[in-house]
Amino acid sequence: MRTHRDPQTLADGPTILDRMAGILAARGIDRATVDALPDEAEPFSTEQALSAGLPPRYRDAAADHPLVLAWTRQVAAQAVAPSTGARRQLTTGPSLLMAGVTGTGKTHQAYGAVRVLVQAGIGVRWRATTAADLYAELRPSSDTDAERVLAAYSRVPLLILDDLGAAKSSEFVEEQTYRLINRRYNHCLPTLITTNLQIRDLKAYLGDRVTSRLAQMTTRVEFEPVDRRRLQRAA
Repeated sequence: MRTHRDPQTLADGPTILDRMAGILAARGIDRATVDALPDEAEPFSTEQALSAGLPPRYRDAAADHPLVLAWTRQVAAQAVAPSTGARRQLTTGPSLLMAGVTGTGKTHQAYGAVRVLVQAGIGVRWRATTAADLYAELRPSSDTDAERVLAAYSRVPLLILDDLGAAKSSEFVEEQTYRLINRRYNHCLPTLITTNLQIRDLKAYLGDRVTSRLAQMTTRVEFEPVDRRRLQRAA
């Protein structure tokens, strides 16, 4: 039969600190060395953390297109704080489809939009991939779990899907694009999509189901046909 035991007091035996010292000594660790360690690691700003996660080419990306900036304001307005005093987190919001020929700055604007949200104090969990890389990850393989990969891209609060339409059209491409877009459409998750195709050509490439959802979930921006990369090289 169990009997009630009074809680152990500090005087009843070795203190927690004494026991920890014994554990450290048994492992050959000098307690004085541990005590000399700084209490906290050097803090990193959210801007530094963002830059560390960006591709080197886009670490200084800055969004300046009026419609892209308008999108960031819409998304920021829907961010919510999980608790009192906590930083607001991006959870749901509209999506943005940026269309234009190669070199017009679409990818630059997409990464710049993420920077704008972070600088506004919004907590942003995000991922970025090109459509071609996504399809490569989703192809059946003994090395990867395609369903888990799709789930990760489907659930992340903010996704950059770059170069939609660059991969060769096929039933596989249409099906996987539909599955991804449909999940993000149903859960109202913001998605930044870039494409070299003209918006009117997306239907032929992606099919009715995908383009119908894109039409409802995105604001569409068509970039002027100016290759910024060539202009930068010329300058």
